Amino acid sequence: MAPKRTPETDPRATLRGGLPDRYLTPEDIAALLSVPLETVYAWRKKRTGPPGFRIGKHLRYDPTAVHAWINTLTEAEHDAA
Repeated sequence: MAPKRTPETDPRATLRGGLPDRYLTPEDIAALLSVPLETVYAWRKKRTGPPGFRIGKHLRYDPTAVHAWINTLTEAEHDAA
């Protein structure tokens, strides 16, 4: 069972308040977007998801880049409508 998220540890709260004080993990991205973790990795493999980077063997995401990626999806959806 996953630990209970508080506003301080909930990745969704970090994007609402501006720039967070840490980079996001793949698990954070999955929680933020309510998608399976496997989806986050599939996006990375296909290069269709938010841009990530590696620190050694660890995959991380810049919250501002994730927010920008979400905005492009939103804009594309509005343009298609």
